[in-house]
Amino acid sequence: MDEVPTLEAFRSEARAWLEAHAELRRVEDTVWGVGSDSVAVFQDRDEEEEAAGVVRACQWHRQKLADGWALFGWAPRYGGRGLPATYERAFSAEEANFDVPVVPEPLIITLSLVPPTIERFGTADQKERFLRAFLSTDLLCCQLFSEPNAGSDLASLSCRAEKSGDTWRVNGQKVWTSGALQCDYGFLLARSDPTVPKHHGITAFLVPLDSPGVEIRPIRQMTGGATFNEVFLSDVQLGDDLRIGDEGDGWHVGLTILGFERSISGDGSAGIGGSWDQVAALAAHLGGAADPILRQRLSALYTRARVLDLLNARTRGRLAAGEQPGAEASLAKIFWSRTLTATSEVVAALLGPRLVADTGEWGTYAWSEHVLGAPGYRIAGGSDEIQLNIVGERVLGLPREPLTR
Repeated sequence: MDEVPTLEAFRSEARAWLEAHAELRRVEDTVWGVGSDSVAVFQDRDEEEEAAGVVRACQWHRQKLADGWALFGWAPRYGGRGLPATYERAFSAEEANFDVPVVPEPLIITLSLVPPTIERFGTADQKERFLRAFLSTDLLCCQLFSEPNAGSDLASLSCRAEKSGDTWRVNGQKVWTSGALQCDYGFLLARSDPTVPKHHGITAFLVPLDSPGVEIRPIRQMTGGATFNEVFLSDVQLGDDLRIGDEGDGWHVGLTILGFERSISGDGSAGIGGSWDQVAALAAHLGGAADPILRQRLSALYTRARVLDLLNARTRGRLAAGEQPGAEASLAKIFWSRTLTATSEVVAALLGPRLVADTGEWGTYAWSEHVLGAPGYRIAGGSDEIQLNIVGERVLGLPREPLTR
């Protein structure tokens, strides 16, 4: 086994590799009025632009992987280096200084959510078939969880999977599926037994999205983009070798993948705009800190940003120790979605009418995309209401919500 380098040596090597393969972010990129002023939560991109962004991100990931600068925590047989999580964070900190592709939603799901779930619940054949393919981004995966009539209660899903021998027939509709048009597989939760309590009659599958009977339709968002999709499944045939975990254990599998999703909420990896630094730059430009009330609100927002960093650090610490994300991941998710809302409120107070009137002034009307997109994260990754239930029950010890069939 190769000797683990010191963190200082690792960072030095990472910096040298990045300098050889990427452009350093220009100092002027941080100057007010220079470059893009986008602070969008959900990017306003058409299908062609979305696909091009995914291609760029995959190419960058594969270049890193080929030279040993990706998948730090994964074993070498999967292309990783088997290093502690501190090394991955150190590389990310160095990478942030360079102009590299933003990691889009399909890559987050493919690299950070699906592989650890397959590693935990998959068969040996499934691990051999899918893990390296996903971790190399040769295949991309999305989530097929939410449904039009299920609301925040994922366990009430109605998409049906009926078994006949070693084959399953799937019928139903999924909604708010990020990046489905760019993906090869969908990680599906479907009701396999409607006769048992709802949490016990769900099974998880990997669905090839080029299967007969799969139809993907983009959803136009109020921000203008169409990164979400509806996915219709009509008599889709799946072999039992595509079932992930035990039959009827899909709720447990789904909670695991959602736990990984919540554990990375708020880390900015998806290029989500509206950071504290961007708000501070706006306030400095407008002189907002001179107003004592606005100064208090800015201070509160800065405190939120720091607390969120600490919550995420605690979750990463659990993952580094080989533990599953706990209720603190739900707490971080709630705190993050509310921080997005608080950011919108502070920005609205700073900008006033400039938030809704496009005068062409750099860095002002652009914030409208943040304000319109922020409410979406009260639902994404598990709604705030469900996360509050998790915190109430598992942290505060409150009585559970009554279970229904």
